[in-house]
Amino acid sequence: MAHNTDAEEPNRRDFLYIATGAMGVVGAGALAWPFIDQMNPDASALALASIEVDVSAVEEGQSITVKWRGKPVFIRNRTETEVTEAKDVPIGDLPDRLARNANLPADAEATDPNRGVKDKENWLVQVGICTHLGCVPIGDAGDFGGWFCPCHGSHYDTAGRIRKGPAPENLLIPPLEFVSDSTIKIG
Repeated sequence: MAHNTDAEEPNRRDFLYIATGAMGVVGAGALAWPFIDQMNPDASALALASIEVDVSAVEEGQSITVKWRGKPVFIRNRTETEVTEAKDVPIGDLPDRLARNANLPADAEATDPNRGVKDKENWLVQVGICTHLGCVPIGDAGDFGGWFCPCHGSHYDTAGRIRKGPAPENLLIPPLEFVSDSTIKIG
């Protein structure tokens, strides 16, 4: 019977090649892991992912600024007049008709209630960075009594909605919730 040399069975040398290749892959993975792992955020960055803010001392009509993820966040306890005036603005008059609220669908229509905290509409929490070029607006200023960006003249109303100027969007609303009557969790 003739032996066919074209269909050789795997031998010891083939096994050594496969084993060596597998060990090389495992070794490369073990060598690369520390470099990949160092790109993960450290414990201090993870701690900043969310913050809790006690707002019990913030009286009606007052604002405070806190820092979240390295950004200023404006928290305002709006007066009943400010809430009413904001609600009375027709949505069609707003340059940005979307809510820009992390707690809502991306295409939610902008209204005053969806800019404030649900069932606590007097509370407005927003990232304090102008959506035009990233400057920090000044509170209780501008043509609409909300925020004014001195860099390029954007005017925001008391609901943080862009009303006049080059900013393309409303001030952004971060993900947030009230964890108690006087504590807001941001992030």
